Amino acid sequence: DAMKTTVRDATINFMREVGMTTIFGNPGSTELPMFRNFPDEFRYVLGLQESVVVGMADGYAQATRNAAMVNLHSAAGVGHALGNLFTAYKNQTPMVVTAGQQARSILPFEPFLFAERASEFPRPYVKWSIEPTRAEDVPAAIARAYHIAMQAPQGPTFVSVPVDDWDKECDPLEVTTVSRQVRGDASLLAALAEALATARNPAIVVGAGLSRDECWDEAIALAERHKAAVWVAPMAARAGFPEDHPLFQGFLTAGREPIVASLEGHDLVLVLGAPTFIYHVEGFGPHVPEGARLFQIVDDPDMASWIPTGTAIVSSLKPALAELLQGPNPIARTAPAPRPVADALPGLPFNDAYLMQRMAALRPKGSIIVEEAPSTRGPMHDHLPIVERDTFYTCASGGLGHGLPASVGVALGRPGEKVICLLGDGSSMYAIQGLWTAAQLRLPISFIIVNNGGYEALINFGRVFGLQQTVGTDLSGLDFVSIAQGQGVPGVRVNRAEDLDAALTHSFGAQGPTLVEVVVD
Repeated sequence: DAMKTTVRDATINFMREVGMTTIFGNPGSTELPMFRNFPDEFRYVLGLQESVVVGMADGYAQATRNAAMVNLHSAAGVGHALGNLFTAYKNQTPMVVTAGQQARSILPFEPFLFAERASEFPRPYVKWSIEPTRAEDVPAAIARAYHIAMQAPQGPTFVSVPVDDWDKECDPLEVTTVSRQVRGDASLLAALAEALATARNPAIVVGAGLSRDECWDEAIALAERHKAAVWVAPMAARAGFPEDHPLFQGFLTAGREPIVASLEGHDLVLVLGAPTFIYHVEGFGPHVPEGARLFQIVDDPDMASWIPTGTAIVSSLKPALAELLQGPNPIARTAPAPRPVADALPGLPFNDAYLMQRMAALRPKGSIIVEEAPSTRGPMHDHLPIVERDTFYTCASGGLGHGLPASVGVALGRPGEKVICLLGDGSSMYAIQGLWTAAQLRLPISFIIVNNGGYEALINFGRVFGLQQTVGTDLSGLDFVSIAQGQGVPGVRVNRAEDLDAALTHSFGAQGPTLVEVVVD
């Protein structure tokens, strides 16, 4: 049949049409036939462990705003990748994950390296999952996986592909157009616009959804129009508002009582592109201050369904904010007092807060920060403000091992831009082999490792439970400069404040990857 093609060619043609020409993977036997006659314009990015592969794809997809293609090896590879797949789900990162499966003819015999109930294994942390019933259905399954990944709320999808499917004949696949935006209920948005206009003292809580929907300018315009205090949602994985803006008030803590205390005095709270609210510890009492009306705009109906009080509007943020900006004129208000600026630090003690201060002073304009340093998050909020759009990425799940490979993906997705990967010593060891990929691809990443000799965030959290001593938190004896050099990344260790500026300046100016290990008090 002259019209027939192969499963592989139909799939590759679809990937080319939708711009998924970079594949992140670690190849295994059951995936190899996918890459027969691999097209010259496609790129295969090798990660040395599957969690690294998914982390790189996550950063790349967020940076390019298009679903990334991931190729994993059967059940074992998917198992290795699950932690970062969970993070991609929480990050709402669009991603199509394929995994090899043994040949259909030997599946009844439970062959070596097969995946039992393959489509169930990554659930519930994928939006959609399938092992197609027939080989000729694989291209359509991958196309559907792409469209579902890109629809709001975005997220990863999964397709298991038996090894003998790729060479089978099938019909060519027609590439369809599927809408991705959700438009909110007009009457609810009108009611919110009215409530905003008449509120005495409104507050806006900004989340990662503002970055995903490219609403930086709209968020600023809405806050300025209403003279609203702006807070960052607890554990927000992206920056949706400039942290040097006069209306910016700071960061909400992931606990019920501290959130209520921070928002005290506001009679309307509008949460944009974030859950209401993420809690890390048990809390009691109200979720918002007494007398305050809570509104939420989010593109995820599931997230909207558990708003504890008030009104949740399911909508993409771009059209919703456009409608709110057309709403009635607000009553006269005075703007809130600006957030106090943190005091300058002298460098003694030589701590992570001083490191943040020097990074803020020395980093190139427009450089991108990818962060996974949990115990340094507070000092970062105080001394390293994020002031430009799309220059901050972190992990929404709280799982470790995302930041280092994500910085590789961000650097690939935004070529020529400086990426600064800020890591804790504990965090970095979850995906340290990602340094090898950065070295092979000569990516301009500055890896800054805050070495405090332990899982400091855990030690701090132990105090919440009244623990004087926390088991399994000592990380002494790690030499990150040696580990980096062994993978092709030059590094330097800094123990004193007077050596820090030179090390950071050199790293920030380097064309390829570099590592600075900062040993702090």
